[in-house]
Amino acid sequence: MTHSPYTTGLGRNPANFQPLTPLTLLERAASVFPDHPAVVHGPLRRTYRELYARTRQLASALAKRGIGKGDTVSAVLPNTPAMLECHYGVPMAGAVLNTINTRLDAAIIAFQLDHGECKVVITDREYSKVVKEALSLCKAKPLVIDYDDPEYSGAGERLGGIDYEAFVASGDPDFAWAMPDDEWDAIALNYTSGTTGDPKGVVYHHRGAYLLAIGNVLTGAMGRHPVYLWTLPMFHCNGWCFPWTLSVVAGTHVCLRQVRAKAMYDLIAAHKVTHLCGAPIVMSTLLNAPADERKPLPHQVEFFTAAAPPPEAVLAAMKEAGFNVTHVYGLTETYGPATTNEWHAAWDQLPAAEQAAKKARQGVRYVPLEALNVLDPETMQPVPRDGETLGEVMFRGNVVMKGYLKNKASTDKAFEGGWFHSGDLGVMHPDGYVQLKDRSKDIIISGGENISSIEVEDALYKHPAVQAAAVVAKPDEKWGETPCAFVELKPGKEATTEELVAWCKNNLAGYKVPRHVVFAELPKTSTGKIQKFKLREMAKGV
Repeated sequence: MTHSPYTTGLGRNPANFQPLTPLTLLERAASVFPDHPAVVHGPLRRTYRELYARTRQLASALAKRGIGKGDTVSAVLPNTPAMLECHYGVPMAGAVLNTINTRLDAAIIAFQLDHGECKVVITDREYSKVVKEALSLCKAKPLVIDYDDPEYSGAGERLGGIDYEAFVASGDPDFAWAMPDDEWDAIALNYTSGTTGDPKGVVYHHRGAYLLAIGNVLTGAMGRHPVYLWTLPMFHCNGWCFPWTLSVVAGTHVCLRQVRAKAMYDLIAAHKVTHLCGAPIVMSTLLNAPADERKPLPHQVEFFTAAAPPPEAVLAAMKEAGFNVTHVYGLTETYGPATTNEWHAAWDQLPAAEQAAKKARQGVRYVPLEALNVLDPETMQPVPRDGETLGEVMFRGNVVMKGYLKNKASTDKAFEGGWFHSGDLGVMHPDGYVQLKDRSKDIIISGGENISSIEVEDALYKHPAVQAAAVVAKPDEKWGETPCAFVELKPGKEATTEELVAWCKNNLAGYKVPRHVVFAELPKTSTGKIQKFKLREMAKGV
């Protein structure tokens, strides 16, 4: 190897190398725009100075309780100021934030608390019933902190002896939080049901969270001081990293506990919202709102959606209503969206049908993603760029997870050949745009939530009258997809649709329960494997 003058005496030192972390984004926003509104929640208003002080107080309070590097702090919270503060305060203490899906049942929450070795859980009163049950089921004995949101007027009990506001107040607003030792340190833990129904703990690092946060700004062409409405759950891939994104451009977070049409229109009008994200269900909610709940938009509002591409009619209706829709795609393992359907001005001149075909594609990689391709999973070679040859969509780059917590086998399998295997089937078009053709066959995406068909099947199989069960996605105008169950009964046994649905409700989270049950002999291969592709076709006609 020849000598290079650039290798001698030019090492890393604190002056020229610092770990990337989204925590510095808030520090900068508070320094540059201290009085700009950072958080809106009902009548509550907080500036960036106040948000930064509160996150440092939260970090300080956690540190006083012995919470530090590598400890897990779980949050069972809706889109509230507390959830936003956790995204900064928890990692400022060196800990890892585990945002828990508020729609899960107690058994799954208990599994996550145990698997993540939870030390602290911050929970909203609205979810006290399910969290109380989860705490009784799990081996972990976390410190329980109750969040009492003034915007919540429903029932619910306090589970711990500590109130969130009092806990924050016990901390130091000038707490000297430390940068991560390494940008590869874990910042967040997000569980995905994957394709097996067995939740996998996806670990994010500071570097990836920082880069995806900036990637969102670039993809969304977000100028300074955007106003962002929280319609996407912050528990989902850390809200696609938008809790950190808004600090890049000193934007305003408009919190929203529940996605309801009137509340969305009221907030958009009152605060001149510029951006929001959501699954197709959020679009349906906006478009199907009764006239008396609608309000004229203050300007064109940018709407980012994932999951299945919206139908042409929905895109047209959103445009007419004043929303510009950008279609993104990604997975929990890629910090949320990592591809976007970059639109070319020339495509505006195409006939409507051709425009719709272009819009149906998942697109190209985000700026911070280094590579996106469609490969043959056996040979790991790229498929022809013909828009027809199926392969597996694969990712490579800094916005891909560290791996699955305590699950080396699944991590190794996911990263086989030096690529992250998405499990999604797709094609590559001649212009380099990716298009999904089929989700991983076991996953149903309903209202933006992943449902493992195997998990639903397991619940059905436990019914004494069920001999065989297969669950597939049935297209649904409102939810995108819903679970449709095909069931074979044991000889001499009987069961009704209502009975099986009730059975599932007792064993699964509500959104996972099949909307349709079909009693039929299941189509099988010669080796006895159920042919789900046939059932998917049948489900369309149910």
